[in-house]
Amino acid sequence: MSATALALVLTAALLHAIWNIAAKRVANGGYVFVFCYAALSAVLWLPIGLIVLLANDTGITWALLGATALSGLLHIAYGLALQTGYRKGDLSVVYPVARGTGPLLTMLFAILVLAERPGGVAICGGFVIVAGVAVVASARAPGARQRHTGAARRSAYKGLQWGTLTGLAIASYTLWDDHSMTQLALLPIPYFALSTTWQSLLMVPGLRGRGTELARAPRDHWREIVCVAVLSPLAYMLVLQAMTTTSVALVAPARESSIVVGSLLAWKLFHEPAPARKFAGAVVVLAGIALIAV
Repeated sequence: MSATALALVLTAALLHAIWNIAAKRVANGGYVFVFCYAALSAVLWLPIGLIVLLANDTGITWALLGATALSGLLHIAYGLALQTGYRKGDLSVVYPVARGTGPLLTMLFAILVLAERPGGVAICGGFVIVAGVAVVASARAPGARQRHTGAARRSAYKGLQWGTLTGLAIASYTLWDDHSMTQLALLPIPYFALSTTWQSLLMVPGLRGRGTELARAPRDHWREIVCVAVLSPLAYMLVLQAMTTTSVALVAPARESSIVVGSLLAWKLFHEPAPARKFAGAVVVLAGIALIAV
């Protein structure tokens, strides 16, 4: 991997961890928060996507509309699962579990549905991810009193549960977006812009009865909304740019270094317990992802 590609990927990983920290800061109003950052992202990226379509002398086809609508639905599921996980569990549990189970579930789908046969190293990577997730989810603060043990275990369980559901959503949109890019040959930037637009439009019916939250969220959480709306797409575009010169087998594991960054930031900013064990588990998850990508 060239120094330029590595810089792009590591910058993307840092940006990804930062916007997840911003998402963690929004304790309530998950649905409205997801809608707000999706709508702002659509406002920012839709004009760019349309310009790219015109520059390539390509119009908006039914295939593009259909593919981006499904991608938007899957990203809604991802956003809501992620926010619920951050509300009910620690970021240092939810984040590595979500980012680790995503590639693992993608590999399982390829084996069971697509009849692909990954090598032994990739399969070992799957077991390593499971081991890393177990370390992260079982971490408890040292010296915790007995009366707090039940609450700590419930928090860890919730983090594991919602992290896994988020990973399922990641695997789903990853597989569909890959199909859209490779089989349908759709342009990445217009595809992303329309997907975000669909995401915000499809969430509009769910805003009924949430008027108070909708009025309050941009005022109370405008920094977090702007952060996610800007940094999430930017991180994705940096990864795409790195993939133009470097194999995805190298880019994918380097990108997931955000797991380690996120775990460190969670300990520093939110004072989450058992940082050493959670950090060790995050490193193990990262190693498993690297093995899958080999």
